[in-house]
Amino acid sequence: MKKTKKKSNNLKFDVGDMVVYPSHGVGHVNSIEKFEVNKTKIQCLTIFMEQDQLVVKIPFDKIKEVGLRKVSSRKVIQDSLNLLKGKAKIRRMMWSRRAQEYSQKINSGDPIMLSEVIRDLYRKNNQPEQSYSERQMFQSAVERLARELAAVEKIDHYSATQKIEIILESK
Repeated sequence: MKKTKKKSNNLKFDVGDMVVYPSHGVGHVNSIEKFEVNKTKIQCLTIFMEQDQLVVKIPFDKIKEVGLRKVSSRKVIQDSLNLLKGKAKIRRMMWSRRAQEYSQKINSGDPIMLSEVIRDLYRKNNQPEQSYSERQMFQSAVERLARELAAVEKIDHYSATQKIEIILESK
């Protein structure tokens, strides 16, 4: 196994870049590695996901397929935070169908979609209590958005979570 720290010719990721793997969250590129498997050369990005203490290796030819991207711009993050201030859009359909839509939005890794889930599932103390699965989805969306917010604004995860909670409580 040979490790290189060169930039890939056809990809826009460098060692040290903060990236979003939609189904896992935010991580950073540790290395660009070359492997040989069955006489086939494979080049991979090695990404460390701090929140899960997970190392993910993604072959270059699968990067687009898994949806790997750099962290969002400050403008996109600000737009997503502004979305949290809006009124919840609860659709009148079975919870199982809404849950499926929320899961897809969470796994998209898109900050705007994460904010939609957070906005729609947020409950103030004086509102009816959420079901267990609603709370789980809400927490998962907050966690993902907070990780990307922390990476973009270069703050710790706790501060990013607090920032989201302050916005929600001010509605």
